Amino acid sequence: MTTAEHLETIDRLRAQGFPPEPAVSGDQSSGPGYRLVQLSRTRDFWDDDGAGREEAADQISAEYGALTQALTDRWGPPQVFGLASLLDRGFDGEEIPEPWNELCNTTDHVHLWRVEEQWLLMCVAQWDKEFPFMLLAGVTVVDPP
Repeated sequence: MTTAEHLETIDRLRAQGFPPEPAVSGDQSSGPGYRLVQLSRTRDFWDDDGAGREEAADQISAEYGALTQALTDRWGPPQVFGLASLLDRGFDGEEIPEPWNELCNTTDHVHLWRVEEQWLLMCVAQWDKEFPFMLLAGVTVVDPP
């Protein structure tokens, strides 16, 4: 997808309401007060020697950079919000609200823009080193914890 197509997806995401219960459908997860969508992803698995991983990381980073710049052009500079402490707090038994719990398990930071009553977020996520990189966008009314 192109940056323009990603922006259209984000605009649609911002216009949708939030479901009353958590749900996962295709490349989207949502729940009360949030929606996350996977905009793109790299291939599913790496060769045993990791061949292709660096190129995939470069490709998704380029998409992320272009989209982050487009969103900055629209809404100004983002806040960069680190998630490592949320992961630690979750391991210590604290209940981390969604979408922040899902995000802290897949990435160490997000870019955030405050747009009207919503937070718009962007990140590159990965469940584990052998899994694909994913370009995620989301909207939430749940403040970062």
